[in-house]
Amino acid sequence: MAAAEPAAGPAGGGSVPVLFCFSVFARPSSVPHGAGYELLIQKFLSLYGDQIDMHRKFVVQLFAEEWSQYIDLPKGFLVNERCKVRLVPLQIQIATLGNLTPSSTVFFCCDMQERFRPAIKYFGDIISVGQRLLQGARLLGIPVIVTEQYPKGLGSTVQEIDLTGAKLVLPKTKFSMVLPEVEAALAEIPGVRSIVLFGVETHVCIQQTALELIGRGLEVHIVADATSSRSMMDRMFALERLARTGIIVTTSEAILLQLVADKEHPKFKEIQNLIKASAPESGLLSKV
Repeated sequence: MAAAEPAAGPAGGGSVPVLFCFSVFARPSSVPHGAGYELLIQKFLSLYGDQIDMHRKFVVQLFAEEWSQYIDLPKGFLVNERCKVRLVPLQIQIATLGNLTPSSTVFFCCDMQERFRPAIKYFGDIISVGQRLLQGARLLGIPVIVTEQYPKGLGSTVQEIDLTGAKLVLPKTKFSMVLPEVEAALAEIPGVRSIVLFGVETHVCIQQTALELIGRGLEVHIVADATSSRSMMDRMFALERLARTGIIVTTSEAILLQLVADKEHPKFKEIQNLIKASAPESGLLSKV
């Protein structure tokens, strides 16, 4: 078995055979004698780069003959003989507290467009709630990212929704909002941990966006009173599926009050004014 040696650099020349394992794959290769953690990572990337999601965190493990199983790579490890290593993605924590703070939150407004108005159930209600959320985001200084699905054919975001101050308004054809431009915008915002997601349709663009975001290690809150579909059955089963994956299904008032957190918050009165009139109790209520 390869052993941990003092980190003194390569001792001797040549290369050492190493079996690199990732997921269900195992590929033999070699590294220079005395290679350490960084060279092992580089080799994993060269062998499996197209399959590794770089947004996730990983741990490198070494197969230990004495234990007959993998162990975390010892500190200061250097390869000096044939060995077997594997790259293991850390699992996303499914049970989450769901805490929200303005400094680590971004709002995603998905495809609230004019041509959807006659087709989406209770569209007027979710427009009203969506506008309330965007007003809250402006009061609390929370960045807002907006997409529009094929606006050339489906129109722009409805006029009732004020996009003043949005960080990004982006046309798309992909169903998910997770586009390269969106990822770049998120990378510019330090400490992003939570995404508040609303819009249409629940079982298509909302669902696919949410699943991509949690795959990147972000916590997702879907605003049930600000998301809908053409079919209430599609909406209901999408929300149930998403909740089972650890996504938080919540309401606009819960989101806004969680973000201020305290009656003494300097913006509490303004947020309170936003929610004085309760969100519409439409047919969405019985279909969550």
